[in-house]
Amino acid sequence: FAVLVSFVLQNVFSQSFEVSSNGRHLMKEGKPFFWLGDTAWELFHRLNREEADFYLKKRASQGYTLIQAVALAELDGLNVPNAYGDLPLKNSDPTQPNEAYFKHVDYIIDKAGEMELTIGFLPTWGDKLFKAGWGLGPEVFNPMNAKAYGKWLGNRYKNRKNIIWILGGDRNPRQGTNDTEVWRAMAAGIAEGLGGNNKAMMTFHPQPNKDGASEWFHNDEWLDFNMFQTGHCRDVSVFDNIQGSYDRPLIKPVLNGEPIYEDHPVCFNAADLGISNAYDVRKAAYLSLFAGAFGHTYGCHDIWQMYTQGKAAVNGAAMDWKLALDLPGAGQMQHVRKLMESRPILDRVPDQSIIVENNRASYERIQATRGLDYAFIYSATGIPFSVKLGRISGTFVRASWFNPRNGKTEEFGKIKNSGTKQFDPPASGYGQDWILILDNASKDYPLIK
Repeated sequence: FAVLVSFVLQNVFSQSFEVSSNGRHLMKEGKPFFWLGDTAWELFHRLNREEADFYLKKRASQGYTLIQAVALAELDGLNVPNAYGDLPLKNSDPTQPNEAYFKHVDYIIDKAGEMELTIGFLPTWGDKLFKAGWGLGPEVFNPMNAKAYGKWLGNRYKNRKNIIWILGGDRNPRQGTNDTEVWRAMAAGIAEGLGGNNKAMMTFHPQPNKDGASEWFHNDEWLDFNMFQTGHCRDVSVFDNIQGSYDRPLIKPVLNGEPIYEDHPVCFNAADLGISNAYDVRKAAYLSLFAGAFGHTYGCHDIWQMYTQGKAAVNGAAMDWKLALDLPGAGQMQHVRKLMESRPILDRVPDQSIIVENNRASYERIQATRGLDYAFIYSATGIPFSVKLGRISGTFVRASWFNPRNGKTEEFGKIKNSGTKQFDPPASGYGQDWILILDNASKDYPLIK
């Protein structure tokens, strides 16, 4: 029986990841992998198995491909037990993991695999390394026990192939400390635990900063791709962060792993700035992707903490997480994935040079990306813009408008692929974002419905 279980875990859940040959994307089993993530940080800690099943099934049905979750959780995860009364460590010691707790983690990872979901697995939230502001700690890691804990995790999950490893946990290494050595030791431990035949696909989740994980680890071999957090304010210049990483001489894929969340106090100041909405999260997604990101992570304030009545609410969360699963922005992320997967992924590059008006402010930004045979141009407020044609192949191009609110496309013309032409989106104003699709007319790409 044990042999049969081992065979199932190695084959049914087999998902091998690697970086694409051009260094810009992730590949899963030889095909481009579109990362559409959700931040479910408290998934292992707060939910029981039935609740986890419900959550994973819902996100799978909405087109998500990856769930970001934390083993040693943010909300006092070392001192407050999980739904079954188990703590993750004995005596808060990283060298003494609690088998009962991690059996629950096993269950969720395996259930995600059954639903073809990858787990973006954080071994720990960063406050277990050091506290900052809201962090509860306690601080338990040093280079030696970080490596031992990483090795234990790597060995435990070496046959679960639906894992991408995410170190960091919302903390930036501090100057004048050994923080970077702790994270490097944990990365080395994970790799050692996995064994020589199991390459760890790994990144680092920082707090908001200019360069993301690359500020400290870009040249480290273990950092396979650069993750940013652009935080929870409106109209952040996410495109500048992504583009700066994209243009580094040492090419690595780049991703916005924590942008503005839906239903979150804007800049943590609901009284003056209100609550974020579907429009905010759409803009963050398309502006990041069109600037060169290989995927995108959605987040919701109620869901990351798995808020429900009777639980302590962080920063004013008020909606039950089960209801928040159906917020408009969460559902509209499937349209993001549908658009990005509708055309060849591997030859797609950011290209602001095709837009005449390419220096708009963040709130009304126009952002462009293109492949060899197509171009996508996002207008955040539906204002008209002019395109320099001839940058994609074909004598003629087919022009369509993609509505990111409902995922529907309307073709409106076939034009010669030369010169400069102005395009007027169907509507303009707050919440009226549109995407122009230009296709080489001879390719007969299907309209997105």
